[in-house]
Amino acid sequence: MAVEPWRQAQQPYGPPPQPWQPASTPQSAMRAAHADRERTVDVLKAAYAEGRLTAEEYSQRFDGAHRAQTYGQLAQLVADLPSGPMVAPMGAAVPVVPPTFLPPPVPYAPPRTNGMAIASMVLGLLCVPTFGALGIPAVVTGHIAKSQLRSGREEGDGMATAGLVIGWLSVAGWALMMLLAVASSV
Repeated sequence: MAVEPWRQAQQPYGPPPQPWQPASTPQSAMRAAHADRERTVDVLKAAYAEGRLTAEEYSQRFDGAHRAQTYGQLAQLVADLPSGPMVAPMGAAVPVVPPTFLPPPVPYAPPRTNGMAIASMVLGLLCVPTFGALGIPAVVTGHIAKSQLRSGREEGDGMATAGLVIGWLSVAGWALMMLLAVASSV
């Protein structure tokens, strides 16, 4: 007797499953990988360790897991156990955890820029219009910033370096000017 096409559309994936079998889905015919077989074996090991399977059942299902070629075959091996390679068929609704049980959201905060690094760079840049008068404060704040940056989770290493370089250049310029002044007076 031929089956009408409309009856085939009602049951496209075969006969209804038995109570111990998972529902047949398009994904159950997909080929399983070695990793899927290993996950199934892990579930079987856990079930055996918890006393859910006897040694004979574990042995039979272990062998079946290594012979299985599809997700459906793997799912049948763990259908009566609390977890398996696919808790629900792919595409099925997954139970949602109530928001009460979720951890509080952590707002993203970009790392802060070190204040001493900013001060060092500003003082270093101000060395030019002040003819190097702010060189020593730029060097001091630059070194403080570098030590704070090593121990903290802040940004500003480039600014501290810029302040140090400009500050040391202005200090060296002043030292050179003083040496020239002393040398010319002698």
